[in-house]
Formats: sequence, C-alpha cells, structure tokens
Amino acid sequence: MHYLVGTASVHTTAAICDYLDERATSDDDATVVAVAPSDDATVRRDAQEALNVAPVRLAALDDVGTELRTGDDPARTLLETATAVDADEILIAAHDGLADESTSVGSTARQLLEMASLPVVVVPVPDA
Repeated sequence: MHYLVGTASVHTTAAICDYLDERATSDDDATVVAVAPSDDATVRRDAQEALNVAPVRLAALDDVGTELRTGDDPARTLLETATAVDADEILIAAHDGLADESTSVGSTARQLLEMASLPVVVVPVPDA
C-alpha cells in the first residue's frame, strides 16, 4: 500500500501518523506532502517542520518520502502527486470549516472528497 499524506502542520502529521500506527505495515510506503504558498515564509517553515516529523514517526514503513511543494491549490497538488507516486489512498486531516460552522471540513478536504478517484481518509486532529 502506498499512502499519500497531505499535511500542513506538526499536529496534522502527528494525527495521521497515529492513524497509520494502527494500519500500516513494514511493506507499506508513504509520500508526505506539504503545500505552502511561495510568498509566506512562516507557512513554509511550518510545513517543513510538519515534514520533518514524518520520517521519524513512520520509521516502521518500508519507505517514506517527503516533499515541500509551493502553490495555492493544495487539493490539485495532492491529486497530481497521488497520480505521480501511484498512491493507493490519500490521508488528510480534518480542519474546521468556516468560522460560522457552515461546513464540517476545510476546503481542501472537500475538494479532495469530490475530485479524487481513490480513497480519501479524513483523520481527526485532537485539540492541540
């Protein structure tokens, strides 16, 4: 099984790694991708920190690759990467939707759930 993990924070990576601890085996692989706008150094730093957690937390897997991608469309970037790495499943974290609580997941999750041709697992992130 090849998992594509979409992350944006250390908390997201940790929650997805917790999920994989119970499911992934030493035969599985993961590609962990963080997408950040090129003009926001703080977001890029946070994304890189999120990627740094993955190889340590997923050390039991056969292979773990990380990629920091720049762009303003995380869903499209994750879908393109899923195709490129021949992923079997996309793992992302649940984030609050709009402040007025009119949605229960963020826009990236919603787009992936609508557009992906492979399973998308939305993992809850415990309160930090």
